[in-house]
Amino acid sequence: MGARMEPAYELFDHTADLGVRVTAATLPELVPPAVAGLYATLGHIVPQPAPAPADDFAFDATGDDPAVLLRDLLAELLHHFDTRRRVLMDIAVGEFSGVRLAVTGRLRPLDPEQSAPAREVKAVTYHALAVRPVAGGYEATFIVDI
Repeated sequence: MGARMEPAYELFDHTADLGVRVTAATLPELVPPAVAGLYATLGHIVPQPAPAPADDFAFDATGDDPAVLLRDLLAELLHHFDTRRRVLMDIAVGEFSGVRLAVTGRLRPLDPEQSAPAREVKAVTYHALAVRPVAGGYEATFIVDI
């Protein structure tokens, strides 16, 4: 076996949209860079540091497609950002399998002085949505509508 793949994300251009490709050694390790990738599509996003108030966050969904489960998590986080200007921190992945995604964390307010939103993200789409095994781990791809 080769070297262990480190969790990472990269942004790539997509016609009228913006794509995110995430890599990690395991399915659960895909989640934090996917969340970071989502926030990166919005621009430079910084949450307020503690002791700023934070809300508990829990996401627990089942289904038969891990890509759809990941997309549903990201769509919920985008909703929290759009409606409440909250950013997920302290991410803990309880399970990410082919049938369940369970994530907890803390939603912190956006720091308006440190953040520089660059674009409006309207949705996390189903277009080109995928989670697949690759050499050394897994890759997830999602497209955001901007």
